[in-house]
Amino acid sequence: GINSAEHAATVTHPLPVAFSDLLPHFLVEPDDVYIVKNKPVTLTCRSTPATQIYFKCNGEWVHQDDHLIERTVDPATGLPIMQVKIDISRQQVEKIFGLEDYWCQCVAWSTTGTQKSQKAYVRIAYLRKNFEEEPLGKEVALDQEVLLRCHPPEGVPTAEVEWMRNEEVLDPKTDPNFFITADHNLIIKQARLADTGNYTCVAKNIVARRKSSSAAVIVFVNGGWSTWATWSACSAVCGRGWQKRSRSCTNPTPLNGGTSCEGQSVQKSACTATCPVDGGWSEWSKWSACGADCTMWRSRECTQPTPGTGGKDCQGVDLQSLNCTSDACLHPLPSGVEDVALYVGMVAVALCLTLLLIVVVLVYRRKKEGLDADVADSSILTTGFQPMGIKPTKPENSHLLTIQPDLTTTTTSYQGTLRSRHDVASKFSMGNGPLLEPLPNSSHTLHNGKLPADPNDFMNRLATQTYFKTLPRDSANTSYGTFNFLGGRLTLSNTGISLLIPPEAIPRGKIYEIYLTVQSKEDLRLPLAGCQTLLSPIVSCGPPGVMLTRPVILSMDHCSDAVPENWAIQLKKQSYEGTWEDVLQMGEECASDPYYCQLEAETCRVFTEQLGRFGLVGESLSMAAAKRLKLVVFAPTYCTTLEYSIRVYCMDDTQDVLKEVMQMEKQLGGRLIDEPRVLLFKDSYHNLRLSIHDLPQALWRSKLLAGYQEIPFYHIWSGSQRSLHCTFTLERLSLSTCELTGQLCVWQLEGEGQSFSLDFNIAKDNRPLDSEFLLMDSSTPALAGPSAFQIPYLVRQKICSSLDTPCPNGADWRLLAQRLKLERHLSFFASRASPTSVILDLWEAQHFHSGNLNQLAAVMAEIGKQEAMIFLVSDGEC
Repeated sequence: GINSAEHAATVTHPLPVAFSDLLPHFLVEPDDVYIVKNKPVTLTCRSTPATQIYFKCNGEWVHQDDHLIERTVDPATGLPIMQVKIDISRQQVEKIFGLEDYWCQCVAWSTTGTQKSQKAYVRIAYLRKNFEEEPLGKEVALDQEVLLRCHPPEGVPTAEVEWMRNEEVLDPKTDPNFFITADHNLIIKQARLADTGNYTCVAKNIVARRKSSSAAVIVFVNGGWSTWATWSACSAVCGRGWQKRSRSCTNPTPLNGGTSCEGQSVQKSACTATCPVDGGWSEWSKWSACGADCTMWRSRECTQPTPGTGGKDCQGVDLQSLNCTSDACLHPLPSGVEDVALYVGMVAVALCLTLLLIVVVLVYRRKKEGLDADVADSSILTTGFQPMGIKPTKPENSHLLTIQPDLTTTTTSYQGTLRSRHDVASKFSMGNGPLLEPLPNSSHTLHNGKLPADPNDFMNRLATQTYFKTLPRDSANTSYGTFNFLGGRLTLSNTGISLLIPPEAIPRGKIYEIYLTVQSKEDLRLPLAGCQTLLSPIVSCGPPGVMLTRPVILSMDHCSDAVPENWAIQLKKQSYEGTWEDVLQMGEECASDPYYCQLEAETCRVFTEQLGRFGLVGESLSMAAAKRLKLVVFAPTYCTTLEYSIRVYCMDDTQDVLKEVMQMEKQLGGRLIDEPRVLLFKDSYHNLRLSIHDLPQALWRSKLLAGYQEIPFYHIWSGSQRSLHCTFTLERLSLSTCELTGQLCVWQLEGEGQSFSLDFNIAKDNRPLDSEFLLMDSSTPALAGPSAFQIPYLVRQKICSSLDTPCPNGADWRLLAQRLKLERHLSFFASRASPTSVILDLWEAQHFHSGNLNQLAAVMAEIGKQEAMIFLVSDGEC
């Protein structure tokens, strides 16, 4: 082996004589290497001057065929340079497994002697998968030191370790709050809130990169009380009362599961307010002497007592005068002079009255002439706006009021098919013919009738169709009627839900039987995702598929805080197949859409040309988004046992849910305790907590084991459960105890709260508050034709024809929208054939109970005055 190697590496050219005595020296020696996976490694050896070079591995010579030889000459010295390479495979290294490390060394020969290079070790690189110790998650207080341990997996070469927080590498050089120890543990010197996160230990070498499981570090802050605020003013204006002061758990605010403050946030103290003193007059002084002006005086002062502490001043005069005669007094005028003064005064008065009469006659004549124009000024408009049931007086030459129909004769509620008032016995046939008979004077009258069918019969007929099987059979929550082109209105009393069918929405010649009902949220669940919550009742109007030529307006309550930047609100509609679809995104409405929505403080108005089932769903965009909750407290009317229960309802602040709770409590025999409260419930993931305080310990005790009850956040936020309630069971120690006093508190953790005062006799039901006081709405369920609207039909048509035509100076429907504070919806109104009619529809929907026609007439007059009486301007002049 040696001889053959020598023969292979022998230099054929002899060395220069001057260098023949030099020993070889190494220009390159083999280095330690690692075999990664199955890839061979190459060892290199280069020497000068050398006659031959060969490798020896683990004490054995490498075969000559495995050497790759390259010869060159150093141009500077002329000395020969020899380079030899060999490849080492993984199999060669594994053959000596268990012995010493695999090593190789090269030997260089010259004519003078030999030289050995350093040993190069060849090792197989690897990195095991499992960490010997992984970091563990922990919760730590603010500013506390944190130690996270990490022992990386075994590997060759030894793995390097780095730490990551939330997938970002930590660098102790840039953030000195971190320190990595020699044995790879991470120390956070002082935990900050920003240090909350998922920590991972990462081990890597040339083979692989391994990550430990994540350790969640939560830095929490325990709550601390702020300083007490100043005491409030005394609750009593006079005498004994209460004052309070408060503090908040904000110094600091508890975070990340830190403990809340212990103790009371409100302190009460008795106080006594100084009572107001009303002033009183002193005695009158003596009369003064009679003066030169024939008058004498006397006075009094408001000093017995002087008014104090907000008391009333004295009423009446503090100075009196009286005519008198004396020598000092001037002599009276002769009687003839007095008579002349009297006559002059009478003549002056007569002249004034004559002038006034002339002015009145002139004004009257001018106004009378003005009535022959297209439309009179606002005073005529106001006459046209008479409330239903009062016939306005009609000037002979007023075009507007001469053609006004006698709409005021049918103010009663209309709930069904129509009959002729001339022939009450004969029923009106339900065909497609016109509903109106022409009268001799070319005006029209809507005939009024009553529904012959039983309400339950109508509900049963609806329920036979597939789509209507989910409709509630509860006729109390359903309203229906028969309508034609004159439109009408359906209302569900005490729910805030109504459907306005404007004139011309139903095509002429058609008659529709339309219903309106509110669904139970439990029976019909909406699919909600993420932070979504149901903000309104689920309302059905139908039947679906009827043809409408204009949008109807569906009004219903919502319970959002009505702050648009906090919410993404969608209108959802159920399809025939039963799936719920987003048909409108609030704030992103398109004028061509068949739906439009106006969100008011507590009410949502939906314009729709398609009847169906609707609901309003909101998705909170920040933790500031809040829902309005209505809090109502009930207790039994009478109690004969030692136990006494108080029920607290927490529900969405919409009238339909309140109505349901009121009806249920009426059946249970409950009575209302204190007035209902509204609470803003934020999307902060914090629960609602309820507790009772200040019970007289000697007379009452609570049977609740804990100090409070909680309703989980998601139960309230989803909105799918109509009314959640907690019951506090109290026990009186004696049957003779009848007076119950205390305080009931309801609050969202780290949020808003409300308190109810408990102070009543459980044996007597003499409280003025009763559940009936909240159910004041006695509106008729169905109104058809003119009785459903405040604006008379022909007056409405006249307004539309006057304002729909655009005016260059802007005195048209746009100004009406601006005056009614509806300018946000101008693009929607503009997309309609008659913008004015849609504005008036919305006004009718908003002002059904509280509409003031005089106010609307004043707005019209203001537009007229502002733009030179637009009702006197013809279309051509505009």
